[in-house]
Amino acid sequence: MKLWDKGYTAAQWVEKFTVGNDRILDMKLAKYDVIASKAHAQMLNKINILTNEELKSLVSALDEIMKSIEEGSFTIEKEFEDMHSKIEYILTQKTGDAGKRIHTARSRNDQVLVALHLYVKEEASQIKEIMQQLFDTLLELAEKYKDILLPGYTHLQVAMPSSFGLWFSAYAESLIDDLILLNAAAQVTDQNPLGSAAGYGTSFPVDRTYTTELIGFKTLKYNSVAAQMSRGKLEKTLAFALASVSGTLSKLASDIIMYMNPNFGFLSFPKEFTTGSSIMPHKQNPDVFELLRARSNKIQSLPAEIILMTNNLTNGYHRDFQLLKESLLRSVDEVKENLTVLCDILPEAQPKEGILDQEMYDPIFSVETANQLVLKGMPFRDAYKKVGKELADGSFVPEKGIEYTHEGSIGNLCLKEIREKWNNFYP
Repeated sequence: MKLWDKGYTAAQWVEKFTVGNDRILDMKLAKYDVIASKAHAQMLNKINILTNEELKSLVSALDEIMKSIEEGSFTIEKEFEDMHSKIEYILTQKTGDAGKRIHTARSRNDQVLVALHLYVKEEASQIKEIMQQLFDTLLELAEKYKDILLPGYTHLQVAMPSSFGLWFSAYAESLIDDLILLNAAAQVTDQNPLGSAAGYGTSFPVDRTYTTELIGFKTLKYNSVAAQMSRGKLEKTLAFALASVSGTLSKLASDIIMYMNPNFGFLSFPKEFTTGSSIMPHKQNPDVFELLRARSNKIQSLPAEIILMTNNLTNGYHRDFQLLKESLLRSVDEVKENLTVLCDILPEAQPKEGILDQEMYDPIFSVETANQLVLKGMPFRDAYKKVGKELADGSFVPEKGIEYTHEGSIGNLCLKEIREKWNNFYP
């Protein structure tokens, strides 16, 4: 069954090429089409296109379809193009003419749009929930290990003292920036496009405010052309948020991989979370974090992929949009999985104590030593030169009495303030 059926059949290769993976991808979107179809049917009843009896039968049939989706028994066979044609077929089989009438005043274009808007709205909420778990984990670890020092690096060279508290909480606060972008995507998606039809409205007196209320959107995408223009823009907005989250996760994974390296030895995990080598008995490889880094880096290419597919398209619908679904839906699932993996594995982190007690890290205290001279009255530039000379001639004796008090430093992590900031943007 095809919604565009006009009495002829497309060539078999044309159907295969144009349908692509839609049957598989639409299994994730089908429930949202059911939600929107129910609201559309109620609206058609309100404007006297559907009778009360027809509405009752359609709602009952849609509820049955939703139950089959939730139970996992809903399928889209090869004779159907997509979820829309399968759902309409079931409705027609169950309700007769009422099933044929439900497509009145809508197009498959706005069906796809409203399903995507609802999908992004729900998935963004789920991603935020997992981010909350990771944020909590990072702050808990920051508090637990706040007194364990480790080297801070610039240019990947030993620079100044840091701490596990500073390191863990840095990634917690970085997640807030990602949350802000995800909130922006959630706001963009919380607009109802249903009723824009093929992009230019309809001569039927549809009540779009009514469907907005029924579906639970915050507002209406008023201009019908603007509603259609949200296709591609919606996916791109979410892609930037997913890329931002993935950038944070990728950097964290890279840090962990480096810290687990025996040449550093700052951090370890139970051997059950590592893998081995086929020929080297001693190896404990950080495969989980390497794959997490690669998956996260791949997701960071998603905005560019979407931009390249959509940036030169005129307003109105283009079939190019079909190709956006596969990358977007896959990336959403992968971000959720990446976040969940970190939530599971990070509590098992085992920081090493006494790292900076090693003589090789004595130069890391050069700044602190110079600062102490300044506090005793020496101009900073003179103190800098004095310590530099001592380092060069081997006479340097480090001042290891670290005193950091300002906000966001080793001695004042501001964990409470970071949590308050998170709460300002969540949920």
